[in-house]
Amino acid sequence: MPTPDRNLRAVNLPTDWSPLSWRDRPAMQLPTYPDESALESALSELRALPPLVTSWEILALKQQLAEAQEGKRFLLQGGDCAESFDACSSDVISNRLKVLLQMSLVLVHGLRKPVVRVGRFAGQYAKPRSADTETIGDVTLPSYRGDVVNAPEFTAAARAPDPRRMIKAHARSAMTMNFVRALIDGGFADLHHPEYWNLSWVGHSPLADEYRRMVNAIGDAVRFMETLSGSEVHNLNRVDFYTSHEALLLPYEESLTRQVPRHWGWFNLSTHYPWIGMRTAAVDGAHAEYFRGIRNPIALKVGPSVTPDQLLRTIDLLNPEDEPGRLTFIHRMGATGIADKLPPLLEAVRRDGRRVLWVCDPMHGNTESTSNGYKTRRFRNIRSELEQAFELHAAAGTRLGGAHLELTGEDVTECLGGARELTESDLERAYKSTVDPRLNYEQALEIAMLIVRKQAQIAAPA
Repeated sequence: MPTPDRNLRAVNLPTDWSPLSWRDRPAMQLPTYPDESALESALSELRALPPLVTSWEILALKQQLAEAQEGKRFLLQGGDCAESFDACSSDVISNRLKVLLQMSLVLVHGLRKPVVRVGRFAGQYAKPRSADTETIGDVTLPSYRGDVVNAPEFTAAARAPDPRRMIKAHARSAMTMNFVRALIDGGFADLHHPEYWNLSWVGHSPLADEYRRMVNAIGDAVRFMETLSGSEVHNLNRVDFYTSHEALLLPYEESLTRQVPRHWGWFNLSTHYPWIGMRTAAVDGAHAEYFRGIRNPIALKVGPSVTPDQLLRTIDLLNPEDEPGRLTFIHRMGATGIADKLPPLLEAVRRDGRRVLWVCDPMHGNTESTSNGYKTRRFRNIRSELEQAFELHAAAGTRLGGAHLELTGEDVTECLGGARELTESDLERAYKSTVDPRLNYEQALEIAMLIVRKQAQIAAPA
């Protein structure tokens, strides 16, 4: 059997690049550490720690993403807006995994194609901020930049950037990955037992009956195949699962960028699938410089201010040899802006003949604040942006190959609307996010069902 590395077209190592070359470029969204010697000590310790993922997992994912670019797979990428150290617990991790497995089951059943499952976890500890400082009353302190940098409490001690937090982030990422791998290898994802994925608090969900009918139909199909073959279908007892995070804190990413035996080049071994956020995507910036040299599949958030020329320059920098599976564009335009902003980008890339995976993030362009002071998103806007994305890609002759979502398996009330029609007063009941609002289980499952229905509508003959 060919290895994933052999299935991918050979490319060349970028010239004048090293894991440290980003330091010569303007770097945005990085904290200022007060103690340089403490920072170097932490980075030195990180460089000696084991990696969190392997090069062969990375190359296997790149091969699957290459197939998604061709329409043979669909990417489901989801998880917390920002992980917290306190939430590194078995219940939180297993519930998050349950939601993603249930969504992927809906997608596989409805789309009739394999799903690439990628979690926004095991490293999503850094967050960009719109300002370097935050002021409450007459006190101004550094902004909270995620648990890998500082703590959310509004005190001078909590908000001081602490490089030792990178060691804690590595440890908690390793714990998360270890538990996820143990669950999957132990049969947690076995299609013979999808009841393992049930979340007790949603037994009364308006979507529960529809989901149970789907599970029963799949179970009947599995039993039918096994009756015909006379043996158990063993490849249904586990799935491939990959991790992703925004590679924002470059000193951390640099420390986990390694060369490995029997593979050329450099791999970021902190995650399988890093992405560049919208605030750090400048082609002459430090983040783009770092990303152009690693062999991981990479993604870039694309917002409404991006022009076709900027996007093509980004492709030239990050994937100059048009390597399959290498580059993903995650567009996040907002429900009211996507119809105007996305088509010129689609046309430019299509006309240039470049190979990218298009993914829709319907979350980040639809954030607002309510009258009672909560940061939230309206489910109808999330749904609208996703539906428009399918339609716009179909009209442009391109393909929407995935969805990127902020979600949780916890019983939260952070996004308005959805199956229970959550209102502003509901937000007070269970708003737990420290940064951005997330879809709860029901809303996430509703999105999966929406994707299936919309894809069927797009594919249907006129």
